[in-house]
Amino acid sequence: MSLSSTTDSTLDLLFPAELISPEVSSQLPKELHIRPLASTDYRRGHLSVLSVLTVVNDPGEAAWVSQFHAMRGAPRTYYPIVIVDKPTDKIVAVGTAFIERKFLRGLGSVGHIEDIAVDKSQQGKKLGLRIIQALTYISENSGCYKTILNCSDANIPFYQKCGFQQKENEMVCPFSFFG
Repeated sequence: MSLSSTTDSTLDLLFPAELISPEVSSQLPKELHIRPLASTDYRRGHLSVLSVLTVVNDPGEAAWVSQFHAMRGAPRTYYPIVIVDKPTDKIVAVGTAFIERKFLRGLGSVGHIEDIAVDKSQQGKKLGLRIIQALTYISENSGCYKTILNCSDANIPFYQKCGFQQKENEMVCPFSFFG
């Protein structure tokens, strides 16, 4: 089977595709498809799209697949999603939500949104907005009492348009693992 003939039912997905908002799916152009990350997405350019954000060290396909399975080993925690260009079967946008379970708020949960990236050739088409909407939907439908994310000052207006409010400050203690 060629990559371009794959469907959600034939892919090894990280979580059930039904958790993605049907409304968000319907708002994408017909040549694009949003779905959970699949075990074969290394070959579809997952790391290439992430490189829009920062330097991405390629661990190789075997290590990438191992990370995929480690994430799947923590059910109801990791929700990486991708937007795929159907004609090329290449990933053009990505993002991840993960759910943090807490002892606060009656053992509540918080959704965290991370690693929103859109391929440079696809920017300006509201794909970032669709990724944020899909991840927020997953967070809300997972019972989270809020969804949070960190962003640069330059991206604050974008996230405000997505319904987020600026609150408090981020602090970082960086470690130099990758030079």
